[in-house]
Amino acid sequence: MSAEGRVAATLFGPRDLRLVSAAVPGLAPGMVRVAFGAGGICGSDMHYYRHARTGDFVVTSPLVLGHEIAGTIIAMQDPAPGLSVGDRVAINPSRWCGTCRPCRTGRPNLCENIYFMGSASKTPHMQGGFASHVDVIPAQCVAVPAHVPFAAAALAEPLAVCLHAVARAGPLSGASVLVIGAGPIGLLTMLAARQAGAALVAMADIAAAPLSFAARLGADQVIDLSLSDDALQQAGAATPFDVVFEASGAPPALASALLSVRRGGIVVQIGNLPAGPLPLPGLAVMAREIDLRGSFRFGDEFSRAVALIAEGAIDVTAIITASRPLSQAPEAFELALDRSQSMKVMLLPDGAHI
Repeated sequence: MSAEGRVAATLFGPRDLRLVSAAVPGLAPGMVRVAFGAGGICGSDMHYYRHARTGDFVVTSPLVLGHEIAGTIIAMQDPAPGLSVGDRVAINPSRWCGTCRPCRTGRPNLCENIYFMGSASKTPHMQGGFASHVDVIPAQCVAVPAHVPFAAAALAEPLAVCLHAVARAGPLSGASVLVIGAGPIGLLTMLAARQAGAALVAMADIAAAPLSFAARLGADQVIDLSLSDDALQQAGAATPFDVVFEASGAPPALASALLSVRRGGIVVQIGNLPAGPLPLPGLAVMAREIDLRGSFRFGDEFSRAVALIAEGAIDVTAIITASRPLSQAPEAFELALDRSQSMKVMLLPDGAHI
């Protein structure tokens, strides 16, 4: 394939996101080229945009953002089972080695050699998918039916994160569940918990707009944390929560989760916490025998997320509040940062609509 033009939303520093055009060489052996169909702006994308870092991952060279991506296969260098030019696909942003101990023991999300699209976790960084096209390996491509919009297929990635978190919690049938943080991950966790059989799902946040959104999506209870310092503990006393998902990434929220879950309950940490040590009520973990479980990205849940979306079992498009063309990526990021106006902002090819 001859060189062709490519435009990519590239981060150079805090709030320095530029549309960069470049010639692209021919497709490498074993690779698949996917034309951009839709991409969701994630919380980690926004961390990178604001600070040129997220947690311990620091941007040290220009980074194309984006890991919630779907599109159409436009070229393949070699045949790949189940894939053809013209197929619509959701792209799994994870590229696992398949040989390290976590990979061999069924936990590829903990791969010791993982590369993840749009992440500064490795040097050189693995570039992301907010680009007119992206090259991936066949294993990253999961075919989606023609009736599934690209915007829905792109949200398979955050749904997979939430499915993994729910799996980390264990069986939820009949459980009372609290989700802290009514952002996209929190909302999808709420929907995934409901799909897993939770009897009650409450949502907590410090902002009114996300809580209203959660109520519209079916939260049984919303808890406004701005009204009281001990609102979660009061709610937990009234309705003992079997499982609490912390999806905000705020250190005080994790501390509150540990204090609001029932004795012997489970807390699952999903949100990206700041780097470095954090104060936690460790005595409560011991004395109340709480299970604190981390949840990092996803493994096989990505294919299941695509299937649930295709079946209509979980309506991921319900969290989409706006879309912008890829050529307006900087403006789209600014909109995504405003929680009073947006929940999930999607990037689309210029001229496309959801």
